[in-house]
Amino acid sequence: MAATTPRRGLRRDPQSLNAPRIVVTTGEPAGIGPDLALAAALRYWPCELVFAGDPGLLAARAAALSLKITIAEWGGDGAPAPHRAGTMPMLSLPLARPARPGRLDPANARYVLDLLDAAMDGCIEGHFAAMVTAPVQKSTINEAGIAFTGHTEYLAARSGAASPVMLLVAGNLRVALATTHLPLAEVARHITRESLERTLDVLDQGLRSRFRLPAPRILVCGLNPHAGEAGHLGREEIEAIGPAVAAARARGLAATGPVPADTAFIPASLAGCDAVLAMYHDQGLPVLKHVGFHRAVNVTLGLPFCRTSVDHGTALDIAGTGRAEPGSLFAAIELAMQLG
Repeated sequence: MAATTPRRGLRRDPQSLNAPRIVVTTGEPAGIGPDLALAAALRYWPCELVFAGDPGLLAARAAALSLKITIAEWGGDGAPAPHRAGTMPMLSLPLARPARPGRLDPANARYVLDLLDAAMDGCIEGHFAAMVTAPVQKSTINEAGIAFTGHTEYLAARSGAASPVMLLVAGNLRVALATTHLPLAEVARHITRESLERTLDVLDQGLRSRFRLPAPRILVCGLNPHAGEAGHLGREEIEAIGPAVAAARARGLAATGPVPADTAFIPASLAGCDAVLAMYHDQGLPVLKHVGFHRAVNVTLGLPFCRTSVDHGTALDIAGTGRAEPGSLFAAIELAMQLG
């Protein structure tokens, strides 16, 4: 393993359609993000991978896992080329303090966000076709005094995206969320006609532009049991969800609903749609993770760049043990190659 030199200035290169350049952030340094990044670096990829992180951290984790890998500073020049197995080109940023697997340290919270900033800036400036993110620990960032609710919200705020949409993908199943990281008690008041219309527009546009679906069909879940039972079990379907769907259809979107969430995911329902819009986090994600855990991917629509991510957390209990499952990161890189 080679030591790296300090980070150099970046130079813009045209992206190659055959080998897009993708930046991978290594996430929470005490979690499994470094383990997953190393697993990705050990494989051949038909795209160029650049890893954002602390080279010393990655070298130490590789040594702990008995992995043979060459770590070197990314030069930032030349046309993108396929990734060579066993190499780790680095976009180098320093930790505030040395990190140990499983030991969270709020002193490194700013480092975690610096990784996101560097990757995002590189995408916006044209250095990278897409960014792929390893998991972060929200609680530690908040303990450092930095308001942070998640990747989706942070990337949107910093890039000026007004209405980001979280879309989870597992194979052919696509599930978008009308609300993201909210306590369940606060979900209903955030379900408004206006917010749903924005979400449907961003989802429709993202499915067209990123997934290249010419006329995407969107199935919209209700919020309440039985989609409100004609108002007897809640009025959100009557006052917000139904009108938002009707307005979207009037604008030409192929949206249907609201439908009861307990039947939205049966095969007959899914056969007639390209994406399901769930009203809250745990309405849609349990089904998706049941279908594709270890292969599910989180995609943020509505950003001025392509971003995919793993669909799991930092797994502090297995960081540095060699037991981390890299399937979700691999799937996120594969999808970034298609969407970026």
